Order: sequence, then C-alpha cells, then structure tokens
Amino acid sequence: MKRKFETFIEIPEGVECSYQNGEFECKKGENLLKKKMSLFDTKVEVKDGKISFNIKKANKNNIKIIRSCISHLKNIFSGLEKDFVYRLEICYVHFPMTVKLEGNKLVISNFLGEKKSRTVKIEEEVKVEVKGKDVVVSGRDLEKVGQTAANIENVTKVSGRDRRIFQDGIFIVSKKRAIEE
Repeated sequence: MKRKFETFIEIPEGVECSYQNGEFECKKGENLLKKKMSLFDTKVEVKDGKISFNIKKANKNNIKIIRSCISHLKNIFSGLEKDFVYRLEICYVHFPMTVKLEGNKLVISNFLGEKKSRTVKIEEEVKVEVKGKDVVVSGRDLEKVGQTAANIENVTKVSGRDRRIFQDGIFIVSKKRAIEE
C-alpha cells in the first residue's frame, strides 16, 4: 500500500550540510565528506538544523532506501567528529611475509613463499600504517576505511589449500570509532 512518508534527521552542531543533484555534502571545520545517493521521487530539504525526507506515495522499498540514507548520514556525522579505525593483524606460519607501504599501495611480499608480490590499492583519504605485526587503517569516511581493510584481507585469502594448515594472511581484528583530535 502506498502512503505518505515523512522523516527527518537532526544535523549536529557545527556541521553544515547541503543536498544538490543527488549528492550530500557535509562539512565541519576543514573536514568535508560527500556521498551520492539516488532518492527517486523523494523531496529532500535541508533547513533549520534538519534534513527532511518527504515522499507522497511511498512503498516499502522507498522507505528502506530513505532509512539507509539516514544511516549513511549518521556515519558521515560521526566521521566528521572522529576517525574510524580498523586494526588488522599479520599472521604467518610457514613463510614470513613482509608488508610495506609504497605510495598509495600496500605491498605484501613472500606470501606463502610466492615470488611475486601482491599489492592493494589504498582508497583516497585513508591512512594506513604498518607497525610490526599490525596494520592500522584509519580515516573519516567509514565506507572507504572499511573497503580498504576488506581489500587488504581479501588479497591474502588462501584458496585451494587446507585452512587448518595454511593459516597465513592479514585479518581484521578490531573496528573502532574512537580517535579524537
């Protein structure tokens, strides 16, 4: 059944938001985050410290999309306040792998004794640090930080071998929202 649906989200203090051509742009101080979202048939208004979403004939799918959009905006507001941090751990049993940064790529060499190095592209606006057996991925945009951490984990995925014996890889150990400036 189609019905009218209205909802809103409060904009935190000190955050400026705008919505143009399907793109939200949120800014706090010098931090700026952008997110493209396609909201068909939805009227979006940014005023009086609120972002309101109105749709005249909404079905379940429209409501799901709007609520997902609100969740993305909450993540953006959190990212403007603090960095998101993922910690990964380098584990190896057979061959000691080495992990190093080269520009905007993470290079993993000697993984399972392979001669060829594996590389991972680091997303823009994401910081990666290698500290001994730990890899720390941090940044303001939760999706980019999470995607970079997932790419690092996936490039060292072992396939075609017994995982009980070949336990090598880089694995996500913790996810936090906690670095204050």
